[in-house]
Amino acid sequence: MSHLVRIAHSPDSDDAFMFYALTQGRLDTSGLEIEHRLTDIETLNQAAFAGTYEVTALSFHAYAHLADRYQLMPSGASFGDGYGPVVVARTPPEREGLAGVRVAIPGALTTAALALRLWQPGVETVVRPFDAILDAVASGELAAGVVIHEGQLTFGDLGLHGFDLGAWWRRETGGPLPLGGNGIRRDLDEALKLRLCRLLSASIEYALAHREEALAYAVRFAREIAADPERSDRFVGMYVNDWTRSYGDAGRRAVQELLDRGHAAGIIPRAVAAEFVDQR
Repeated sequence: MSHLVRIAHSPDSDDAFMFYALTQGRLDTSGLEIEHRLTDIETLNQAAFAGTYEVTALSFHAYAHLADRYQLMPSGASFGDGYGPVVVARTPPEREGLAGVRVAIPGALTTAALALRLWQPGVETVVRPFDAILDAVASGELAAGVVIHEGQLTFGDLGLHGFDLGAWWRRETGGPLPLGGNGIRRDLDEALKLRLCRLLSASIEYALAHREEALAYAVRFAREIAADPERSDRFVGMYVNDWTRSYGDAGRRAVQELLDRGHAAGIIPRAVAAEFVDQR
């Protein structure tokens, strides 16, 4: 009898790259029936409250609300190592100038929203689909927005100016900004959890070892930079790297730092200790 395992991640080239081998038949998944779902990160964050997927990409901000249902897998994270979500506006965005201003965010539980509010607690946030934020700002509908995914590389194409929250976080904490990881449902059998963690690690290693093959698949999900191989490769490299292979002690500390600061600021309602499935 096979186990049904629903694996969900965002329709984004870096996620597609790391999950390529696992979801496209490059690894031995005998005994598992893999269902592969792609949807935007905020929809995944909300679906996780119902435990919809056995394995799901999660914003670390959302994980703070879901730690009773999901553990973190020890690989597959996206860290902004001196870069990250970008606050964009038609003139250079300044922290003081955004107090009381409506700023578009790609979801209430995204780490981008958490980082924005840690940077400027006085903003008024309004949720927009992640791929509609640049146009909303460029058109003048909204004064500013926070962009994730490829928008971090393309906002200048629209004549917009940016402030990098990942660079700010590096100055504040000295570490990388943890953006998203992969959660695995707590109620799964321990042996199955360990196997799925090993498979994800193997999938990441396969993609990094077969970069051109995995990138050719992942670029289908690159949206506005799909026709620009150099930018696509750069974007994948930003978020699939040694941090993705393993959090390491520094990465785990960075996750806890984010959760602790979010709680201290009153954004995350209760103190949360990040809990990982440890591979054996």
